[in-house]
Amino acid sequence: MSPLTHHLLTPDWPAPAWVKACVTTRGGGVSLAPYDSLNLGDHVGDAQAAVAENRRRLTAQFGIQPAWLKQVHGIDVVEADPARVAEADASCTSTPGIACTSMTADCLPVLFCDRAGTRVGAAHAGWRGLVGGVLEATLDALGVPASEVLVWLGPAIGPQAFEVGGEVREAFMTVHPESASAFVAGAQPGKFMADIYALARIRLAARGITAVYGGGLCTVSDPRFYSYRRSPVTGRFASLIWLAPR
Repeated sequence: MSPLTHHLLTPDWPAPAWVKACVTTRGGGVSLAPYDSLNLGDHVGDAQAAVAENRRRLTAQFGIQPAWLKQVHGIDVVEADPARVAEADASCTSTPGIACTSMTADCLPVLFCDRAGTRVGAAHAGWRGLVGGVLEATLDALGVPASEVLVWLGPAIGPQAFEVGGEVREAFMTVHPESASAFVAGAQPGKFMADIYALARIRLAARGITAVYGGGLCTVSDPRFYSYRRSPVTGRFASLIWLAPR
């Protein structure tokens, strides 16, 4: 058994068998504390040799070519290309063996595929990306009818841990007033606890996407995951999706 096998999570959703996806955790790598151990982020201060070995292990586990991104909390979507590190927050592909990849440590990773299993995508969605429309932009790039889209929401900061200011609540409500239901008053005046999963579902529903799965894992309270809110000096885990050759 590969040392990575028992550290990976597999999405539970009705995607075709040849649509493959996984979420890494902190386990199975070589990085030292505080990045221990399967840190996949090369921009967080970890030893570059350790990150390279961690990425090599992930690539070897599945025989895939991950398309890493330079994520900037924006809404740009690119065609997944393992040969370059694009500045974008989402990618799509129809090419077997190329993995769309989202790296996170509290932000919401979102995986997409069509019911026919011909195209996949992955998005990195913090609150800025959600407000800006990164999910909608990814759906546009996916290029299939809403009724044919399947979505899976990966591990992210949970509603008991995600405290935001009133300006964040207003930003969401300006676009979708029903977003008010995803916020509850916090302990401090002017603060709110936000449900990033609910916010994502509202944005997706507005585009006619109803086949949404996942959600509910909190990176802050679950020690299997890196969490920037829990520890600002930390690594990044990845959510990946790809098409297996048929």
